[in-house]
Amino acid sequence: MKALFNRKKAGEVLMLFNSISFGIFLIIVFLLYYVVPHRYRWGFLLAASYAFYMNLHLWYGILLFLTTLLTYALALSFEKAQTQKRKRGMLLLGILPLVLILVFFKTANPVIQRLNEMISAGRLSMQPLTMTILLPAGISFYFFQSMGYLIDVYRGKTAAEKHFGYYALFVSFFPQLLSGPIGRADALLPQYKKKRSFSYNNVTYGLKLMAWGYFKKLVIADTFAITVNKLFNNVNSYVGLAFIVVTVMFAIEIYCDFSGYSDIAVGCARLFGIRLMTNFKSPYFSFSIKEFWSRWHISLSTWFRDYVYIPLGGNRVAKWRHLLNLLLTFLVSGFWHGAALTYIVWGGLHGLLQIVETLVYPKGKAHKKHFWQLPVTFIVLCFTWIFFRANSMEDALWVISRLFWDASRPINYLKTAVICLDLSYVQLFAMWIPVLFLGIYDYLSLKFDVIKEFSRLKFFIRWPVYVLLLVTIALFCPKGVATEFIYFQF
Repeated sequence: MKALFNRKKAGEVLMLFNSISFGIFLIIVFLLYYVVPHRYRWGFLLAASYAFYMNLHLWYGILLFLTTLLTYALALSFEKAQTQKRKRGMLLLGILPLVLILVFFKTANPVIQRLNEMISAGRLSMQPLTMTILLPAGISFYFFQSMGYLIDVYRGKTAAEKHFGYYALFVSFFPQLLSGPIGRADALLPQYKKKRSFSYNNVTYGLKLMAWGYFKKLVIADTFAITVNKLFNNVNSYVGLAFIVVTVMFAIEIYCDFSGYSDIAVGCARLFGIRLMTNFKSPYFSFSIKEFWSRWHISLSTWFRDYVYIPLGGNRVAKWRHLLNLLLTFLVSGFWHGAALTYIVWGGLHGLLQIVETLVYPKGKAHKKHFWQLPVTFIVLCFTWIFFRANSMEDALWVISRLFWDASRPINYLKTAVICLDLSYVQLFAMWIPVLFLGIYDYLSLKFDVIKEFSRLKFFIRWPVYVLLLVTIALFCPKGVATEFIYFQF
């Protein structure tokens, strides 16, 4: 049976951010945008966004439109609701279908897999199920954005948008549609309505940020992914130090892959004068897990804070309830990534770590940051990434149980890792050189806007760096194949 909402087959054109087709699409949209009169620009961007999304699949556009229509109509109906009870009922009418659809797509494949296991074991007498149900690209992100809008209107934080076109653009704006950042109506809707002219500074800043995003994705993430996938997709063939190396590599890979996407999205939006929120702020320079979540995937973590954690009571309840709220919020976050047990465990671990930190560092009690907390936090994060990346709990436990296999013999421990990784020392060293530049960039980002400050340097300093960056990106571009971003599957 064919996959429901299946994506295009190999060889067909997909407008991924790292594809030539997207580059052509972006150039055309950008050039026409500043030719189109202001009063029509919302319609032009809306049409471009739907063309971008429906290039993936026709049904994606239909689902996006129905979601937009439902949440738009319900938000307007809040103003006509005569009682709070009726208003609350309308809110549930909007949120419940979206949640159920998400739950369906998140749980369908694990359920099918479990049924097939029972069939193979002879516990069910039926033919194995061959269907595969794929999560429509971007659905989690624009569902969350739409739900956040509904809740904000319900709370009175923002007024219901009466212009359907502007609201539809808010839900579908193509740079952020597939993987965020998840936007808020009060920050984005006024920008779509504001008359703006061409800005050289906006365009150049956006292009530089996009180039940095492509560097992170193509030069670092995609390079590391080859080795990471090889080991994690066949864990039973490997042991020892190699797992520690690839776990660290995956921590870097997923950061560069997703923050690279976010940089491209934010930079792309900047070309049109639209400012999306910053989604990552040097997360691996965090001194605690709590600080990490204030720097990692900020649009999602703040979404869970505002629409899950706080409604549960946040920290304004009894101590035990506060700790339970933390755990529940991170379990929901784990489920958002997928119904597989590995994601639930990953979310649960982060919830438990938040609880431990809350008990160790009570609210309002000042505590010093010590340098040793940086590597310890990173090591703990890497450990949790094992569950996130592993294909199953069995694989995750295999990796953990064999991290230090033969470590009592350091020379053999190192030799085995070299054999497992199948990389020379020169190759390993070369792979980590770009990460050094990433670390420098992230460290400086803690102090100032690197791109803005670098743009103020002399011409003969700036342009050799720009050229080197573009040449490096070109050399690492996949030939004829555009690899998907990791968060497209969520």
